[in-house]
Amino acid sequence: MTTTTQKTTQRTNATRAITYAWLVLTGITIVSWWLAPGHSGGVAVPNVAITVAVVALGFIKGRLIIRYFMEVRTAPRWLRLATDAWLAVLWLGILAIYLW
Repeated sequence: MTTTTQKTTQRTNATRAITYAWLVLTGITIVSWWLAPGHSGGVAVPNVAITVAVVALGFIKGRLIIRYFMEVRTAPRWLRLATDAWLAVLWLGILAIYLW
């Protein structure tokens, strides 16, 4: 393959990956909305299982956004690990505060 062809293939693959990430993010948003109590006009009652699920989905969404839309997927390994650690601490902290 020539260099131009390789670059075109890489761009196409990157565009495809970003599109898939966007579709997953959209799906997670819809699932989070569906899980939320009271979205259909009912009374919202706190539920630990639903909250844990939504927090987990928030972690996944944050990771996808950082990886694919902030270009961290092509960054050095230490930066990818640092952003994953930051997200884990953030979301575990939020979950701990909620459960406490």
